[in-house]
Amino acid sequence: MATDTHEATAGACVDGGGSAIGMPQLCADWIPNQIFWLVIALVALFYILSRVALPRIASVLAERSGTITNDLGAAEELKERATEAEAAYDKALADARAQANEIVAKAKADIQAELDVELSKADAEIAAKTAESEKAIGEIRDNALQSVADVAKDTAGEIVTALGGTVDQDAINAAVSARVGGGS
Repeated sequence: MATDTHEATAGACVDGGGSAIGMPQLCADWIPNQIFWLVIALVALFYILSRVALPRIASVLAERSGTITNDLGAAEELKERATEAEAAYDKALADARAQANEIVAKAKADIQAELDVELSKADAEIAAKTAESEKAIGEIRDNALQSVADVAKDTAGEIVTALGGTVDQDAINAAVSARVGGGS
């Protein structure tokens, strides 16, 4: 009977010794059995994927999507802040330039005011020194005229004496005064 069992299984796919003829996967007698186990394997794989792996993948994808959305929102907010900061920087820079221009204008005005004061002081000093100089020159001129008159009187007296005449001091004084225009 052992031979009957062995011979019963022998057929188109197996030889008399129990060895497969050709490739067992391609044996037409075994295809329904292979399809059955293929369906069982695919259902088990689908069950495992749908209950275990796919939810994990879906949660990771949802988390990534949320992270990306949050990052994009944060990037947009940071972009707005950067724009606001740039505007504030530009405003501060313009204010600083305006303030610097005001400081420069004030400094120029202060310097000009000091310069005007110093120039007026210098003009006053020059005018005072000019008046002093004119007074001194006037005194020197008056003294020079007096000295010329005195020298002329002395010289006239000496000339009259040298010529053998008598010196009339009043006549010499009157003559020198009339000619020189000064002195007594």
